[in-house]
Parts: sequence; C-alpha cells; structure tokens
Amino acid sequence: MKLSSVSLFSAAVGLASASPVHKRAGVTDADILNYALTLEHLEAAFYEEGLKNYTHDDFTKAGMKDPFYSNLKMVAMDEQTHVQFLTQALTAAGAQPVAKCNYSFPATDVKSFLALGSVLEGVGVSAYLGAAASIMNDTYLTAAGSILTVEARHSAYLRAALGEAPSPQAFDDPLGLNEVYTVASPFIASCPSSNQKLPVKAFPSLTMSSMTGSKVDLMAGPGFNMDNTTGLYAAFITVTGPIWAQLTPKGDGKFSATIPEGVSGQSYVVLTKGNSQATDDNIVAGPAIVEVATSTSSMGGGMNSTTSMTSSSPSMSMSGSATPTPTYNAAPGMAPRSLVGVLAGFVGAMGLFL
Repeated sequence: MKLSSVSLFSAAVGLASASPVHKRAGVTDADILNYALTLEHLEAAFYEEGLKNYTHDDFTKAGMKDPFYSNLKMVAMDEQTHVQFLTQALTAAGAQPVAKCNYSFPATDVKSFLALGSVLEGVGVSAYLGAAASIMNDTYLTAAGSILTVEARHSAYLRAALGEAPSPQAFDDPLGLNEVYTVASPFIASCPSSNQKLPVKAFPSLTMSSMTGSKVDLMAGPGFNMDNTTGLYAAFITVTGPIWAQLTPKGDGKFSATIPEGVSGQSYVVLTKGNSQATDDNIVAGPAIVEVATSTSSMGGGMNSTTSMTSSSPSMSMSGSATPTPTYNAAPGMAPRSLVGVLAGFVGAMGLFL
C-alpha cells in the first residue's frame, strides 16, 4: 500500500524533527538532500513525459507484455513519492527545496524510452551510493538508503526487460556529486531562478564513440585541454576504487582504452591526470557510461555479446545483438539499450547549478 499524503507528510516532518541539518566542509545535509531531490525531479518528469507520450497499446506493440505497463506506472509513482517526501522533509527542516526544472529527453519510441530509463535508474543508484558518505546525520542517511534500495529495484527490473543481467556484478559503483551532475546536466533545459546553487560543477563531457570487444573509443568534449594529454589515464569507477587502464591518444581529444577485467554492467569511466586517484582534483573529463554486458541467468535472458553506451554527451553509439526473450515480461527480440542515434544532434542543455 502506498503512503497517503498525510502519512507521507508526517514521515517527512518526523524525519526533520529528529534530524537537524548538519554541515561539513561547506556542504550541508540539506545540500545533499536537494541534490537528491534534483535527481528525483528529473526521474519523475521522465516517467511522466513517457507515460503521456506512449500508451499501453504502444508498449504492447513494442513487445512489452502485461503487467509491464502497470508496473512501470508504479515505478513512476515511486519517483513522484520520492519528490514529495524530500520536498516536505526539506521544508520541515527549514531548508528551501529545489523546484522542478524543464527537461529535454531524447527518447523517440518505447524502446529508446525504456533504454534511457534504465540508464537514469542506474545513475540514480550510483548517485545515492556516492552521496552516502557525505551525509552526517544517521536518520537522513537511513532515509536516503531506503530510496536507494527502491531505485536499485527499478534498475534491475528495467535491465531485465531490456535483456540485460538484472544484477551484473556483486557491487554497484558509486559516483560523486560532480560526476553525477556531468551525466545529468544534458537533460536539463532550464530551471527556476529561485533554485539555489548547489556545490557541484560539471567536468568536460566524455563520449564513447565506439566499442569493439573490450576496446572502447572515447572522445572528450568542450572544455577539455586537448593540448595537454600527457600522463592521462582511464579510470573505471568501482566501489573499492578505480581500475586503471592505459589511454592511447588519437588526437583531437580522441582516445582508446581496454576495459579492465572485473568491470561489468552499467559502468563509468573518467579521464584522470595520473593514476594515483580519481577525485574532483584530477578528473579532466567524464564520466562516460559504458554498458559492459554479460550473459544473464535463466531469470533474465541476456545478451550474447558486449554492448556499450554513453549518456553524458550529445551522441551515443551502440553495438550488440538481441537474444531470446527475457523474463520479467520483456519484449521479444528487443535489442538491449537500442539507442542508436537517439542523442544524435542533441545539444547539451543549460547547467542547473552553475
């Protein structure tokens, strides 16, 4: 049973009453919750727009069997509930919650909508996981963790529907605030001037232009210093720290790298100066999102080859093949993450916090 508006408000007020906003190193818990609210606004708007654009019949024609459409509406309701909860909790704590922005989502049909939804859910999981270490108050941390687990369920459900392993690795990958903002900002067209500026910045974008086997080609975007590529490395983000890969420069901000062993599922790669750390101080571009696919178990169908994807830039490339119909009421023969050309010509939107 979903929470009623009254019970939701009571829970949010109780959270704020038990947990005053704390501050550490210039970043408050309110900043972190507003950062989370920003992502929840984006996800809620994404599902709202998609469910307006595509009917139950559209999903059925795309091969998505019942009760998939009903389940997707439940996912959309979850995101709206997250927005309401965080908004009310921030208000009750005396903080100003950020308002909904205007967005530009490049999905053109049901399949590209679901593929983009899977990416956004995966980024949401990584965002909450990465932000956890910055939350000082245990009660706020528990509330954020409760949202994280639901986002993970969304991600697993959509991955299975797309023929991908619902849980391709034993540990999810955390992303920092700036890394998440770099990925999310192209979908944000404009925001109310009343929205507070949060302590985040965007790195130069990193685009995956192609992938063959375990070799991935990357391209750095505007703002990247193309005249100084000495000492750069590819850092694949994991929960235990980056896994480093040598970069082969190809000129004009283009590079190639080999995906390291142990990287699978929706993964993130950034370019760093040196290979001692991957932090805000030495990341020079990225992250790009790379889907490193593995065969799924009997519960999820799966793919027969590695596919790849990026969503932090104006274009994305795909490779891979469709496989037998996965369970979870997925579409027969649907090619996983079939977003070929979805973001072609998509212009990076205005920044939210800059």
